[in-house]
Amino acid sequence: MDSTRVTEHPTSFDRPSTGADPTDPRGALLRTPVPPRASGSALPAQGGAGQTPPAAGEDSPGAFEHSQPGAEQAAEPDTHRPRPTSEGVPAQPDGGQPGGAPSDDTPSAGVTPAGVAPGEVSAGGGQAGLVRPDSGAPTGAAGPGRRAAPPEPEPEPDRRTGQPTAPGRPTPMRRDGDRLRFVGAATRRIARGMDLDEIVMGLCRATVPTFADAILVYLREPLPVGDERPTGPLVLRLRRTDRIPAERDTEGGFTPAPQPEPSELETVGAELCEVRPGSALAEVLRGVRPVFTDTPAARAALPELLGEERDFALPDGRRAILAPLRGRRRVIGAALFLRGPERIAFEADDLLVAAQLATHSALGIDKAVLYGREAYIADELQRTMLPENLPRCTGVRLASRYLPAAETARVGGDWYDAIPLPGSRVALVVGDVMGHSMTSAAIMGQLRTTAQTLAGLDLPPQEVLHHLDEQAQRLGTDRMATCLYAVYDPVAHRITVANAGHPPPVLLHLGGHAEVLRVPAGAPIGVGGVDFEAVELDAPAGATLLLYTDGLVESRLRDVWTGIEQLRERLAATAQLTGPDHPPPLEALCDEVLDMLGPGDRDDDIALLAARFDGIAPSDVSYWFLDPEDAAPGKARRLARRALARWGMEDLTDAVELLVSEVVTNAVRYASKPVTLRLLRTDVLRCEVGDDVPQLPRLRQARATDEGGRGLYLVNRLARRWGATRLSTGKVVWFELNRG
Repeated sequence: MDSTRVTEHPTSFDRPSTGADPTDPRGALLRTPVPPRASGSALPAQGGAGQTPPAAGEDSPGAFEHSQPGAEQAAEPDTHRPRPTSEGVPAQPDGGQPGGAPSDDTPSAGVTPAGVAPGEVSAGGGQAGLVRPDSGAPTGAAGPGRRAAPPEPEPEPDRRTGQPTAPGRPTPMRRDGDRLRFVGAATRRIARGMDLDEIVMGLCRATVPTFADAILVYLREPLPVGDERPTGPLVLRLRRTDRIPAERDTEGGFTPAPQPEPSELETVGAELCEVRPGSALAEVLRGVRPVFTDTPAARAALPELLGEERDFALPDGRRAILAPLRGRRRVIGAALFLRGPERIAFEADDLLVAAQLATHSALGIDKAVLYGREAYIADELQRTMLPENLPRCTGVRLASRYLPAAETARVGGDWYDAIPLPGSRVALVVGDVMGHSMTSAAIMGQLRTTAQTLAGLDLPPQEVLHHLDEQAQRLGTDRMATCLYAVYDPVAHRITVANAGHPPPVLLHLGGHAEVLRVPAGAPIGVGGVDFEAVELDAPAGATLLLYTDGLVESRLRDVWTGIEQLRERLAATAQLTGPDHPPPLEALCDEVLDMLGPGDRDDDIALLAARFDGIAPSDVSYWFLDPEDAAPGKARRLARRALARWGMEDLTDAVELLVSEVVTNAVRYASKPVTLRLLRTDVLRCEVGDDVPQLPRLRQARATDEGGRGLYLVNRLARRWGATRLSTGKVVWFELNRG
């Protein structure tokens, strides 16, 4: 004889089954009969003589209850094992012995048990001689060799209200196990969020429709960060809402959920509300615990939260829960859970669920705000450590890129810089401090400031690296960095380079040939006790110099020299696209260089500085030496007038003669060596006067009785811009005038 297959179904704790002890854990699962297999032999009535099985719809031990979405019990008969039945549980309909094998009194198909009228269905959904009204044959009867067709399922009634459950409509959580599973899944979903929007969205998605039909999330505006004490009144802003859509996807097995027309939940929620001290809403938020909105305190607080005109839209009864969101130190918002009139009301245990959701969400929001502040500080630190805009220098065009090692570590020790120098020269610097943390960024900022100060003194590149090495040793014994310092002279078309353990630069010529410059490697900054060597190389017009950090060419997948060779090949291939007579655009060239990075090549920060050498043609330069004598200012005026006439710039003659006379007069008064005068014709007219006196002139307001002190005042009023730079051999005073 075939063994009877049984299926276990959880029952509700709300109403204990007849004869079962609700406190007995073994009574939580009861078996439901399975329609017996058709057989040709008739069997005795079910459950013994005189025993009548309960009718469908009664609180029978085998009655099936719907649970929350995601918590359905499997209905395959062969996948469950029978469990022992408690002594208080009555005999099961599938055989008179609880939890054992079926008895010999099981009725066969087509036989109506005692006490069950034809056309009725037995308690467990099994068929007991169901007879069609228009036929005398029972529907459960099967022909020889064929299995009996199962009856069509009928909607199970809600055991609280007695009303049938609408198909596709989420049913309320009825058991403690459902609530625990829901809270666990919801908190995991909330904890996955990294930023504020993800956490709030996780709360909404986890809540609707499983726990509520709609949710409104209010957050403090602005949100306090850490231990900050917020100033001003407490203002709550509606951050996000979510609700069950009016129509379900019927193709996925869902049917449209019945909703009133129009929906009351569509009109709930004000955009902004101010929590007044001592108000009902302030008292509810101070209490921290979730409350039903049918309580007097919550009912008085809702108009302040939702607005006076929207308070009427709330459903009656215990269909709304107001849960304050409390972070580590203060209330940071509130969440309002709503259920529609067609759904069962909240229960007392649902307050615990709302409290767990509010607590996890508030702590996640606190962490997200702190993380956002740290990311903002890191971005601001890195932005201020690097040059915001590259300077516009004569004879050279510049472009740069910076990429952090990762989104979670947005600061690092890589830096680049371009520093204008006297004589229309420019210093190009790129460096890399070990690590990519806040400490590395702080050390990088100090070294960059030191390099700018040393560049302003017009020291040779090797001397700049020597002083940087001393500064790194003063910062700490483990403060290591690499640096490359180059000075470009657009008049001489030469570049002087000194290296401190940094990858060598790559020079892309106008014809498309790319070469790695041979510069001494040197020791990293911070080692101490080493000498640095500088080399002077040609910098032809139209060539492009590329300075970079090792993050561009070195990774776990390739060594540094392999990466340098790939960089050289990429530059040469890019130059071939524009032809031999036109260099590639500078910004596009930087993007092409960064495109050589693969998915696994981002192990470190990347700093990139590209310099296009335009140079200044010899025909656009005029240079003279003037002896420090009284006739020097007059001679300077005549030389400047001839140069302007040769360049076709006679309209600037008067202004140039006046300014050159004033500057040369000041230089000759204190100089002991010949004074230099140089005119440069670029996009502007630049005049430079150098002497051997290190003191820099300062602009001051001359008194009416003073005989001098007005020369720089004239320069400041007539020139486009002017300045003075100290050199190792003296100083240079310069000014610029617009052409035409």
